[in-house]
Amino acid sequence: MTIVEAIERSLGPMSLTQIANASGMGPSKVHRYLVSLSRVGLIARSQRSGLYDLGPAARRIGVESLRRMDEVGLVSEHLPGLRDRTSHAVNLAVWGDQGPVLVRWDYGSYALPITVRVGATLPLMTSSVGLVYLTYLPESLTRPVLESQQSNDSGGVPTGAELAALREKVRRRGVALTSGGVIPGVTSLAAPVFPAGESLPLVIALALPARVADDAEVARIEAELLTTVEMVGLDLGSSGGA
Repeated sequence: MTIVEAIERSLGPMSLTQIANASGMGPSKVHRYLVSLSRVGLIARSQRSGLYDLGPAARRIGVESLRRMDEVGLVSEHLPGLRDRTSHAVNLAVWGDQGPVLVRWDYGSYALPITVRVGATLPLMTSSVGLVYLTYLPESLTRPVLESQQSNDSGGVPTGAELAALREKVRRRGVALTSGGVIPGVTSLAAPVFPAGESLPLVIALALPARVADDAEVARIEAELLTTVEMVGLDLGSSGGA
């Protein structure tokens, strides 16, 4: 577990030497543990880079842990109805250490040019879910993730004024809307759900082909999304957004 935790804290793949330094163990000892951890899928080694990272079993455990949260289970009960009323794919995200994490995805009636993996981390700037979290979470939580994600983007980190404008736009409308930000040809709308107490918000989103996302359709599903969010909030005992 010391080795697994060292890799988790690194926020990215690591070499054998890096893991040994981070865990305070000798490389030969670390290598023996890595072999065992790889066999059960908690750790995986890239054939291309030779670096080690969390494996499929670790991802399954993490997603299952998130799924078992009472709030996630309760919100999930509302998703099939939203999907049926809109005919579009719906998804649910929670906040993880590296950004928004998908914990549920229900496909709609329209085929989408995307293969969705539950457990995937979404970008903050180009996904509707990410924009909602940028708007409603404290900057102390979102800034490190944003800087990490944007370090690989030629656009860089937005200025304070640009972020303030984005937040105001989402707050005023009640939903975040993106088109082609993550996957070309896909439009997405997302809105927050605020549990009672100090829990972080969850985010419900809809995804639909951009070709059918005209103004009338967007207005229709936006209304359904906001109605669902209101119903979920009542079930969670929420008194409203931040």
